[in-house]
Amino acid sequence: MLNKGTKNMTTDRIRQAINKANNEGRIALVPYVTIDFPTPGITKDIVRSITEAGADVIELGMPFSDPLGDGPTIQASGHKALENGVTPTTCMDTVKEIRKAGIDTPIVIMGYYNNILSMGLDEFCSNAHDAGVDGIIAADLPAAEADPLLDAVDRAGLALIPLLALTSTERAIEHACKRARGFIYCISVIGVTGARASMSERVKILADNVRRFTDLPIGIGFGISTADHVANVAEYADGAVVGSELINRIACGDVADAPKRAETFIRSLIPGTTRKVVAN
Repeated sequence: MLNKGTKNMTTDRIRQAINKANNEGRIALVPYVTIDFPTPGITKDIVRSITEAGADVIELGMPFSDPLGDGPTIQASGHKALENGVTPTTCMDTVKEIRKAGIDTPIVIMGYYNNILSMGLDEFCSNAHDAGVDGIIAADLPAAEADPLLDAVDRAGLALIPLLALTSTERAIEHACKRARGFIYCISVIGVTGARASMSERVKILADNVRRFTDLPIGIGFGISTADHVANVAEYADGAVVGSELINRIACGDVADAPKRAETFIRSLIPGTTRKVVAN
């Protein structure tokens, strides 16, 4: 039974979108976009372009002044967005604009716990739900300390998506999976975000361990930047999160052409999404 004051739980649209991609024989694409980068108001157009290119779930980055988990590319985009005046409140306004434009792709807001806490957990989660957000990632919040946010997320009818690292213990994995919805986000490297030449083989071991505790989809992120990377993780995961290289493409030319560059890059990843059929 839901506690008094709890909003009706929304359908787990994130999980449904990833499962739909998997049922079509492909890994889901989850692009990451920093809100209001490179310029205020452009995020809606970028989201539209990458959705049309084949994105299954959208991860929107809520910039923070001290983003310890972000590599130089995403840090720089966040700092620029902060200079542009982005705040948690304007991030919600951006999601509203996306929904008003008729874009129905599931949206996950990724931020840092202090950003969320500054608004108040219940207010942040309620505002996110009302804006059209489907899930939240708190990048610096260990699963063992996540219960207050989990409670607020549950009351708002959202999904809290946990981050698990290559160094996560079995106990941490089990704890994170207990109340998770949407998908489990497995970090493919030790360190910060950023495009890399190759993917660590250790992340497959992590994904296999996670599957012992949940039937939720598993998404792999940090370092995915090519169709070959996507094809690699498609062998053992359900979703591929692509961030730093997409931000690089958005940043590398005229602002007016940023949505088109984002679309072109996402389309370049599509050949890697096909999952191999294993014969019985």
